[in-house]
Amino acid sequence: MFVIDMFNKKTAMPTAESALPGRSEPIPTAQTHFVNGRSLHAPYPEGLEVAYLGMGCFWGAERLFWTLPGVHVTAVGYAGGFTPNPTYHETTTGLTGHAEIVKVVFDPQAVSYRQLLKTFFEEHDPTQGMRQGNDIGTTYRSAIYTTTPQQEAEAKEVLSAFQASLGKAGLKTRITTEIAPIDVFYYAEDYHQQYLAKNPGGYCGLKGTGVSCPVGN
Repeated sequence: MFVIDMFNKKTAMPTAESALPGRSEPIPTAQTHFVNGRSLHAPYPEGLEVAYLGMGCFWGAERLFWTLPGVHVTAVGYAGGFTPNPTYHETTTGLTGHAEIVKVVFDPQAVSYRQLLKTFFEEHDPTQGMRQGNDIGTTYRSAIYTTTPQQEAEAKEVLSAFQASLGKAGLKTRITTEIAPIDVFYYAEDYHQQYLAKNPGGYCGLKGTGVSCPVGN
């Protein structure tokens, strides 16, 4: 029997052995996007690609991306951890290992992956480790989960360029963004999907460094 330790140090990643057990079936979630009515789930129209980006709290981050031209649909969920089919409550304990992630389905003919990465690096602070501002914990870490070797190479290249820009701006902190191939993306609960469209006055914790990312134009 697993007991959730509410005093667990949320800034420390669990191991596969210590993570919560989760469940074999997916948790219920929405089927369509609250704003544009498109399916949140594959299959998507031919020619579209997918990016997985973690910028802290996924509410504001998702709204940021669904407003970009060339983005077909967005969804929020969990990735990068160990617990299968986690709930939001479980992820916030720090005992699943997952980060809050925005799934961005986009048309590369209209918006490039580099342009998405430019937005990603400019609109949050990727140097804060296991937090974003007052949101503290492994859930809120900066992360890019890639679908192809090309995405991984571009993510590392853009990170390096942005690190150089931070240095030129006098910011000596190092970028802590995790870059790794996507394993499994678990959709978050229905009420988290497009949360700020359903709750326009809701919390948005996005805050960048004020430094421009010199790629993706």
